[in-house]
Amino acid sequence: MKPHLAITMGDPAGVGPEIIIKACLALKDRLASGELRLLVIGSNAALFEARSMMGAAIDIPEVSEGDVWPNLACLQAGPEGEPIRPGVLSSDGGRFAYLAVEKAVRLAQTGRIQGIVTAPLNKEALNKAGYKFAGHTDMLATLTESKGSVMMLAHGNMRVSHVTTHVALKDVPGKLTPERLRYVIERTDEALQALAPGRRKIAIAALNPHAGEGGLFGKEDDEVSAPSIAKAVADGFDVVGPVPGDTVFVKLRAGQYDAVVAMYHDQGHIPVKLLGFNVNPETGKWDALSGVNITLGLPIVRVSVDHGTAFDIAGKGIANELSLIEAIEYAEKLAAARGLAATAAA
Repeated sequence: MKPHLAITMGDPAGVGPEIIIKACLALKDRLASGELRLLVIGSNAALFEARSMMGAAIDIPEVSEGDVWPNLACLQAGPEGEPIRPGVLSSDGGRFAYLAVEKAVRLAQTGRIQGIVTAPLNKEALNKAGYKFAGHTDMLATLTESKGSVMMLAHGNMRVSHVTTHVALKDVPGKLTPERLRYVIERTDEALQALAPGRRKIAIAALNPHAGEGGLFGKEDDEVSAPSIAKAVADGFDVVGPVPGDTVFVKLRAGQYDAVVAMYHDQGHIPVKLLGFNVNPETGKWDALSGVNITLGLPIVRVSVDHGTAFDIAGKGIANELSLIEAIEYAEKLAAARGLAATAAA
């Protein structure tokens, strides 16, 4: 049977409701045939408002947790409060974002769903609602009691994992440890088994310019990364590096590697987003977004869109659903691979 995926709406005041409607319309044939099964969790009122605003002819029945779900349905995350207006930051928006993820995690842990796809939340609204998390990743780690996680961005053959993400640049060198680098290598290799069966060649990006130039520009690449890479190779991993950051992503795009391990947030995010955001040369604005954010190291499958709530365009029906569709496709692959592994282990 095909995996059943939950889509958490994120902040209902953002573009989540409308990109969910658009994605379901784009995937309606797969949903009708049962090849794809989706459960939308969030504010049903916001979802139906988006459907009405866009004049979308698609049936999304409301269900409860104990029901037998159809291939496409929606589940209320929590009680409705004041009406949530598109583009307006509120604590209710943050509350719904948290409750949707909390419910999805519980359903995943009990086996009702096999993967979670998250639409964007707003960190300020989340904290305003009393949930002190930096974002989805921290929230999911807490809800699943996970000790470690890894952010991987993916766009086409650009698969980039991160040693660090939301930390100050000055703190990055101290967080590059042999243990953390080995953990990221192992989680990246596991992901590639599902996403790119066959060769799993991983390049480790250098922390410093020119990989430190023999210690002239920093010693971390020689003293931490190089020995860790050598140990991983000795243990059977196909890993190379440290490769200077100004060439490693060009080589990844050329297919010389299957993934890159980046040292910090912007080192990994910039190349993926540069390729994933399509800019209209006439307006100077991007008109399409592609690429996804995958959380590795969790006991459940989680994939997210690689963009924010876009409050400035929320409720206008112009948000692009491509990243959400890609996230659904990646979640399907990861959930199917995890299911096959569980079957083999049994």
